[in-house]
Amino acid sequence: MADERIPITKPFFGEEELRAVQLPLESGWVVQGPYVDSFETKFAAYTGAAHAVATSSCTTALQTAVAALDLGPGDEVIVPAFTWISTANVVEALGARPVFCDVDLATFNIDPGAIEPLITERTVGLLPVHLFGLPAAIEEVVALARTRGLWVLEDCACSFGGWYRGKHTGTFGELGCFSFHPRKSITTGEGGMITTARDDLASLARSVRDHGASRSDLQRHSEEGGFLLSDYEHLGFNYRMTDIQAAIGREQLKRLPAIVSRRRALAQRYTERFQSIHRVTSPHEPQWARTNWQSYAIRLDGGIDQCALMQKLLDAGIATRRGVMNVHREPSYPPGSWRARPLTRHWRWAAGSMRKASL
Repeated sequence: MADERIPITKPFFGEEELRAVQLPLESGWVVQGPYVDSFETKFAAYTGAAHAVATSSCTTALQTAVAALDLGPGDEVIVPAFTWISTANVVEALGARPVFCDVDLATFNIDPGAIEPLITERTVGLLPVHLFGLPAAIEEVVALARTRGLWVLEDCACSFGGWYRGKHTGTFGELGCFSFHPRKSITTGEGGMITTARDDLASLARSVRDHGASRSDLQRHSEEGGFLLSDYEHLGFNYRMTDIQAAIGREQLKRLPAIVSRRRALAQRYTERFQSIHRVTSPHEPQWARTNWQSYAIRLDGGIDQCALMQKLLDAGIATRRGVMNVHREPSYPPGSWRARPLTRHWRWAAGSMRKASL
């Protein structure tokens, strides 16, 4: 009997991806090599970004991005209160403070009108999220940031294939960060990508993801004149993508138009069906946005037990998940506390040193 259960997501793989996995294995170059370089080039071309920098996940992409932006202890970054917890955690990890901003319930994205009252002399940047694949009102966010001298880092974890007024997400602020987790538009298993128009930030991100090296392995082995040693000018991490992941990503890029088209058709069917169901509010897609429908997040009116409904659907073979969390209500961000759990002495030193090393 066929399995009639409806999973929360199902990646689309075929013979092309199976063959793609073999290619780097046959070449013997499996980490941060030619397939990563090719994937970055194709990703940048699709989004219209000047640069794309691959990483091991979207969280490590965000971590690399805030490090490249020189975030450090004492700084504040405004983030939406309703988002995946890593948006705030990457700010905490460098000793800075995430300041939680309310969201617009029509889009679940950061409310531009609620940002300015949160800006203080310590605020250095804004970290809006294009949640569930729906672009935030990013032009308003960027305009405000420019008037106050703040940087903008776009959390595009869900929004590959999402467009704001004809321009792809991740190309409005200083940097954008994408995810290739299995629940996203395309997947490489795990993996992330940074986009930016700035040469300096792209160069720094490439260094930070690779232990702070001044040259990548590919450059060291490919440059004319033979093998060259690298200097380590910055404090960095091992956040490199493998060529196995990148080879899959190149094939997944080809599938993106069909994947998004299918998601949009399914979302339309959901919306039509939910219109007749009271106490359920369907997602809203503004005229200026084109979402990829990474998730179809509904609102339940008061009185509906979320967990009980999710269990009833699961019993019927339909998997659901909580959209994301109210980060400011999680135990790691207790009320009145300006930071999460205390950082270790070593990590405090490392976070402080990042600022000096990345100048």
